[in-house]
Amino acid sequence: MSNKVIVITGAGSGFGAAMAKHIAANFVPHGCAVVVADLNLAAAHVVAAEIVAAGGQALAAQVDVTNGASVAALVSNVLAAYGRLDVWVNNAGVIYKISPLEQADEATFDRVFAVNVKGAYHAAVHVVPVMRQQGGGVFLNMASTAGIRPRPGLAWYNASKGAVITLTKSMAVELAPDRIRVNALCPTVADTPLMQQMLAAGDAAAARQRFIDTVPLGRLCTPDDVAKAALFLISDQAEFITGVCLEVDGGRCI
Repeated sequence: MSNKVIVITGAGSGFGAAMAKHIAANFVPHGCAVVVADLNLAAAHVVAAEIVAAGGQALAAQVDVTNGASVAALVSNVLAAYGRLDVWVNNAGVIYKISPLEQADEATFDRVFAVNVKGAYHAAVHVVPVMRQQGGGVFLNMASTAGIRPRPGLAWYNASKGAVITLTKSMAVELAPDRIRVNALCPTVADTPLMQQMLAAGDAAAARQRFIDTVPLGRLCTPDDVAKAALFLISDQAEFITGVCLEVDGGRCI
């Protein structure tokens, strides 16, 4: 990839931060720029500063993916700064503590779908026209093994990630004539802040081991695992790959 602009939402921590750093390390030497976008602007600045300190090109930006005006403003600011937008990574996501499905309140349900699903809607509305005008582009959505092989206790999160998987395939086939590729990553449980939000405090260590016991390769996913897969799917080496929802799970979905 040369002279491309890559926007990553939720890039202030976890998978997003790892993707931003890996992408910068691999693509910035070829004239690419990374936009580190997050609701937490301070966290975005920290990640962008690390990239710049390592010799990369990065811009920190604040975005609330649940708000269309906020996403539109981010797109406008990226175009003003760089004149183009080539890759959009819908990474921002939320989860909730494992619990019976009927115990999740309506506010939790609304929040999960607003971030995990509506955020991708806002991105499509505001980014697709830009990519069409440029003659192509790439979307990478963050789904989950939860959308492929759901487990009890996270029914509404599972449903939101299932929606992302279906959306990925829908976007891929609809946007293919515009040379816009759309793929998704489906990681299993990983060492990220989201994992801490999901596990009950008193059972965290035991629950962590139970997850590890379900992974054939014998460990949790890491942000670096996801970042390495993302590098391939957004790169020109994957130019004939679209509509793929790649499991990054150590074999857990088998």
